[in-house]
Amino acid sequence: MKNKTLLPIVAIAFSVASSVSYAAETVNIGVPSWTGAQAIANLLKVVVETRIGGTADLVPGNNATIFQAMDQGKGDIDVHPDVWLPNQESFTKKYVDGAGTVQLSQNAYQGDQGFCVSNNFAKANNITDIADLGRPDVAAKMDSDGNGRGEIWIGAPGWASANVNQVKVRDYGLLDFVEPVRAEESVKTARVKDSITKDEGYAFYCYKPHAVWYQFDVVMLSEPSFDPAKYQMIQPSDDADWYEKSSVSTKDALKQVQIAYSKSLPDRSPAIAEFFERFSVTADDVSNFAFEISGNGRDPAEFAREWVEANPDRVDAWLGL
Repeated sequence: MKNKTLLPIVAIAFSVASSVSYAAETVNIGVPSWTGAQAIANLLKVVVETRIGGTADLVPGNNATIFQAMDQGKGDIDVHPDVWLPNQESFTKKYVDGAGTVQLSQNAYQGDQGFCVSNNFAKANNITDIADLGRPDVAAKMDSDGNGRGEIWIGAPGWASANVNQVKVRDYGLLDFVEPVRAEESVKTARVKDSITKDEGYAFYCYKPHAVWYQFDVVMLSEPSFDPAKYQMIQPSDDADWYEKSSVSTKDALKQVQIAYSKSLPDRSPAIAEFFERFSVTADDVSNFAFEISGNGRDPAEFAREWVEANPDRVDAWLGL
């Protein structure tokens, strides 16, 4: 009789255990190339794995690749950890407003962007404004390859902001004096360090939050105040003739930065989607994350685990606890 009684109980227990394993939630997190995005991606992964009990994989990709995968909704990439608006507005207009396949979270932090030089270079040459980079004496001190034009890093390949900066350099009248350069951010960081060590001139696209403000003594140059009438930017994803048709001769507006995720995710992993919707960080958080990773050489996953353990109340709020 005991054996007959136990059989249904064992069967039920096995059924429950099986349903739990099948219910385990999974997510693939896109990882763009900039350090802040890498930091947030690792933070999301740690919370999913240690607090939700799901599985999370990091998938490197540029903005176009990540948004396309979120649009498809098959789970190849479910989330973009660091969407800068309006920089990436061409993607959000297409997939959030248009196709309706991607969801933006409600909690954004504020970002700023412009062009920087080292403080020493600025003081030594009286450089305060973007127009100063067009002075022949300044441009000559930024010319490291001897081609007659100084170099200015405008961003990494695939960045929407790099396209904006390419137009800006032209419309600020700087092309006769400086050469726009696209390269991975690690190349820029090494060049900033080298230029400061050697007391050379170097200009580069910079933004807040970012580790650079903790790593080096740099200053952001002034630009004409943001004017939407003078900020007509068309991205390559919208028009093959984007460069000719764009016109940007003003500073960017302050940015709203948040995460985006596929609208198919709540059906597949509802707890993870709810966490993404509540997730929020500050610009100071992201600058700190970025500095620890790129400045102090910390492993992103290890630092994210330490941060989660040290900030249980904030993580609880993200999880609705």
